[in-house]
Amino acid sequence: MNLESPKVTVAKSAEYMFNELSQVKNFKKLMPENIAKFEVIDENCFEFGLKGMPEIKLVKKDAVPNSKIVLGAASSKLPFTLTANIIEVSADSTDIQLFFEGEFNAMMAMMIKGPISKFIETLAHNMIKL
Repeated sequence: MNLESPKVTVAKSAEYMFNELSQVKNFKKLMPENIAKFEVIDENCFEFGLKGMPEIKLVKKDAVPNSKIVLGAASSKLPFTLTANIIEVSADSTDIQLFFEGEFNAMMAMMIKGPISKFIETLAHNMIKL
């Protein structure tokens, strides 16, 4: 299952956005209002829970300076990645788009497609808070 957020433009440099997204603690600022839990495990890992949803632990898997951050599920039960593509438009303007990729059976994909789409859209729109 592949989902993508709308592309958002932030009035910050690509380097700034990359540095902010590289610090997993900053993902708390991007979370939806219905967050029930957010805990930083270490510099590359955090766990969060939304009301009515299971808790998810994300680990920073890859980073390409000023252009991409890849987070992945810490558990192999639900393998997925969340990638932030960072595109420099100008010295103080950056486009960011999130991509969710996961391998789920058809029933699971059908159940989670709506909530995950809404979740990554919220994360993208909250980029301006960084």
